[in-house]
Amino acid sequence: MLQDLDKRTTSMSDKNLTVCKANALIEASYRLTLNEQRVISACIAQINSVAPLLTTDKFELSAKDFAKLFSFSEKRAYGELQDIAKSLYQRSLTINNPDPAQPKLKKLETRWISTIGYIPEDGKIFLHFSPYILPYLSELKGQFTKYELHQISGMKCIYAYRLYELLMQWKRTGKREIEIDWLKKQFELDSSYDRMFDLKKRVIDPAIKDINEHSNYQVSWTQRKTGRKVTHLIFEFSEKKEKKAEKAKPKKENSKDKNTADLFHGLTEKQIELFSSKLANDSEFGSRYAKIGEDMNSFLKRISCSFLIS
Repeated sequence: MLQDLDKRTTSMSDKNLTVCKANALIEASYRLTLNEQRVISACIAQINSVAPLLTTDKFELSAKDFAKLFSFSEKRAYGELQDIAKSLYQRSLTINNPDPAQPKLKKLETRWISTIGYIPEDGKIFLHFSPYILPYLSELKGQFTKYELHQISGMKCIYAYRLYELLMQWKRTGKREIEIDWLKKQFELDSSYDRMFDLKKRVIDPAIKDINEHSNYQVSWTQRKTGRKVTHLIFEFSEKKEKKAEKAKPKKENSKDKNTADLFHGLTEKQIELFSSKLANDSEFGSRYAKIGEDMNSFLKRISCSFLIS
């Protein structure tokens, strides 16, 4: 008999659903569609990662919750869940060096789930995770990565999901270097991605754009060559600073004319605004002095301040 969700899981109504995975699972080789990845993530977010997890533990996702979590219509969510109920059971993944107690075991291939069902009347799916996946989702004590589901829920690129997780493994350092051949293997990219131009256009750039736009991190990247060939990607990233609400201050009438020269520098404020804008929009100047994750307004303000205090 199928069991209902129990104390091992977290309600989908919780505001801060957290995805927690063993690093070996994050670095596994697999390929899912965007909505399959969303369903897997939404179900993992229901798990209490420090508690035991059984093969009989059932995870449900309604069209209403699916639509709310990932910001699309319920009508679309119904159709997507029906499609996922047909395809997700076939998806597998390969985990490298899965068991430290068995060093001879180099790879383990397993399905993500052991069962999946769709209930049309309720507009929801239910699933059970594969037995071989459970150790990578529960009773986690070390070598794992966690993040809040809403940080990835707005992403439209499947590679953004994967790359975000790989970067979050190194969030303490804010930098990760990844070998291109390894990345293509883990993402299960075919030969059509062999050229750096295609990899950049179809995978890296869309993923970075998605992460920067929808997550709590700002990412930039460069490449490294071995000989004449580009072999590694170097990602640098930092958490976006939340804008703190400024305390209301009584307005003071600004008696200073903008055309009045600053006695400490010799430039008028209008001149400072003009020169700051030109410098901020100069690509060479920006590449040298802009900080990682800094937006244009912040960069412009910092330049203006440097004129005033110099």
